[in-house]
Order: sequence, then structure tokens, then C-alpha cells
Amino acid sequence: MYANNVLMGKLLESTTLAQQAASNTKEQLANSPDLQSEMMNAIIGALDAPMLMSSQALSSELVRAGIKDILPNHAGLWQTLRSRGGAGTVE
Repeated sequence: MYANNVLMGKLLESTTLAQQAASNTKEQLANSPDLQSEMMNAIIGALDAPMLMSSQALSSELVRAGIKDILPNHAGLWQTLRSRGGAGTVE
């Protein structure tokens, strides 16, 4: 989850890596020193993200409303919960 969602998102923002991916093989990209440095930057950049996002959600009704819309309607919350076969229902 962390690698796929947080780090991948940050690495996809790198123009350096995008250029290297366009001109090199997967193996060459995997061995690039730029990948190592961009990964370190992504990890450092992700350190504060959860705390910042949580603080914003706690302090803003608008942010919470957005999250409440995204989770069931766009992130598959309903489908995931339903596929797990939860016994409880909301009435």
C-alpha cells in the first residue's frame, strides 16, 4: 500500500524518471542512480504526509465531506466492504 500509493505517486511526479523510462529499458531504470535518489526524496517527502492529511481532515468539514464522497463513490469502499461479507448493516 505504502509503496503503491504513496511512493509510486511521488515517483510518478519525477520528470527525470519519466525521461529515463522513455529512453531506457525497465532494467536500466531499475539500476539508475537517479531512481535511488528519487526514491529517497519520495520517502522523505512522504514522512509528513499522513500527519498533515489527518490534521487537515480533522480541522475541515469540507475536507471530510470530500473524503466521504471519494471513499464510497470512487475508491471502492463499498465494494471492498461488501466483498468481505460484513455481518452488520446500517439501519
